[in-house]
Amino acid sequence: MGSFQTPITMHSSALLETSCGYLLQELQMIWDEVGEDQFEREKVLLDLEQECLEVYRRKVDSANISRARLHQELAESEAEFTHLLLSLGERSLPGRPEKRSGTLKEQLDAITPALREMRLRKEERVNQFRAVQGQIQKISAEIAGQSVYDDSITNVIVNENDLSLKKLEESQVELQRLHSEKNDRLLRVETYTDAIKNLSATLGMESSMIITKVHPSLNELCGISKNISDSILAKLDSTVESLKEEKQKRLEKLQHLGKALTNLWNLMDTPYEDRQLFSHVTGLLSLSSGEVSEAGSLAINMIQQAEAEVKRLDQLKASKMKELFLRKQKELEEICNKSHMEIPSRSQMDNIIDLINSGEIDHADLLMSMDEQISKAKEESSSRKDIMEKVEKWMLARDEERWLEEYSRDENRYSVSRGAHKNLRRAERARVIVNKIPVLVASLVAKTKNWEEERKKIFLYDEVPLLALLEEYKMLRQEKEEEKQRERELKKVQSQAPVIHQENTFGSRPGTSSRRVPQRSLNGSFSNPTPLNRRLSMGIHQLGTNSVNSASQGISFIKEGKKMQGQKKLPRPGFATQLQDEAASVVSTCSGPLSP
Repeated sequence: MGSFQTPITMHSSALLETSCGYLLQELQMIWDEVGEDQFEREKVLLDLEQECLEVYRRKVDSANISRARLHQELAESEAEFTHLLLSLGERSLPGRPEKRSGTLKEQLDAITPALREMRLRKEERVNQFRAVQGQIQKISAEIAGQSVYDDSITNVIVNENDLSLKKLEESQVELQRLHSEKNDRLLRVETYTDAIKNLSATLGMESSMIITKVHPSLNELCGISKNISDSILAKLDSTVESLKEEKQKRLEKLQHLGKALTNLWNLMDTPYEDRQLFSHVTGLLSLSSGEVSEAGSLAINMIQQAEAEVKRLDQLKASKMKELFLRKQKELEEICNKSHMEIPSRSQMDNIIDLINSGEIDHADLLMSMDEQISKAKEESSSRKDIMEKVEKWMLARDEERWLEEYSRDENRYSVSRGAHKNLRRAERARVIVNKIPVLVASLVAKTKNWEEERKKIFLYDEVPLLALLEEYKMLRQEKEEEKQRERELKKVQSQAPVIHQENTFGSRPGTSSRRVPQRSLNGSFSNPTPLNRRLSMGIHQLGTNSVNSASQGISFIKEGKKMQGQKKLPRPGFATQLQDEAASVVSTCSGPLSP
């Protein structure tokens, strides 16, 4: 074992041996001088040897303990260093000390600086995690609607077993997501609060009270962070929806009141100045809920004022109902007169006025009924417009026809007098118009029949069937043509027997001026009514298409009789006298009352 001793150990042993030998010699000298026996001497030497062994053993044990402690410290340092590397997520670290073959103290001194640096990096990384996770907890608490305190960040518990950069990046991404969600929620809260302010202004409400009722933190004067939890957002959304519903209800109510005001104004001809007082109400009639944003436009006092005005006008309308009814009655009569339609019976209107005076009729229903009658009258007048225009043309053409007949009977029409050339030009125009009458009448008959088939009713013109008037006119026109034809034949006969005409003892032939056709007014009445017109007057409501055809057949029968009478054979004796008598008879037969 001595061969493995170091020089320091060998020197210590040599020194020890020298000291122990000197002391042993001195002890032997003492023993010799004292005369100690050999047994005692060996016993003392054995004790000395035991005591020396004990001292050496204690020193060796102490050295072993110290060596074990150094081994443990080195192992713990290595383990901590490795754990720090793993927790920080680093596989290797530049400058990391490698295991050496030196003494334990040398190895421990080599790893201590690197371990100290790793501890500093761990502390820095923990602080980063604590800051990020503290912000995450704070924002999460705000989103959840929980109270947040400033010391919450310092109380964050960080998992020191995973301090890698990847984990830190994940925490930072989560923090960024929470920041984005928080901003979105703040934006939604701001949008909701702005909507509440706008709706409250339109409805005339106090927005701050409504917002504070949702949550005090939403009030800008509160000075604390806003609560942006899901429950608060839901409350804000429901508050906005309720305000929108209230806005829609008030708008519909004001629109209803506006329509009522407009109807009452129109009924009572309210002046423009009085209407302007409620123009803000009538201005809402054509607007939707989203288009109404003026402050106070839907306030409660606006609705109350409009209701009070409608109530006042209703009371005023009741007092003027008779006047309004008479005005609408006049309007209805004007429409009927203009289109020559049948006017409602006077007795029915008088009964309605009696009901108005007695208060036994609903004013609104009465006006609605009158409006319906006026609407129906306007609709029927519109359907009759095309026919009435042709009737007017027919009436004007008949006037021209009558004038042309009178002009043709005037024996002095070709004389040189003032205005003769104007009458001549008018006669030319009148002939053109008169020649178009058959086509106009045919078109008018066709349109009238179509109208009656569509409406399933008779087309009345001043309470007379228009088709009957047209058929009568066509028959009278045909009779006048036959009369003219007989006059031309008579003139021809007279021109062939001038001597007989001079010897006629019956006097001169009646002139055509003594047989002028009576005038008929536009309403279908005749100044000298014929039996046909009397039949039309008696059966005006029962006359239909069949009755018109029957009247036409009756008149045709009369014409055939006249034609047969005009075609009688003249006897041989007294030819001139009999011819004159026959001519006078034909003229007298055709000179009855005719309508143009």
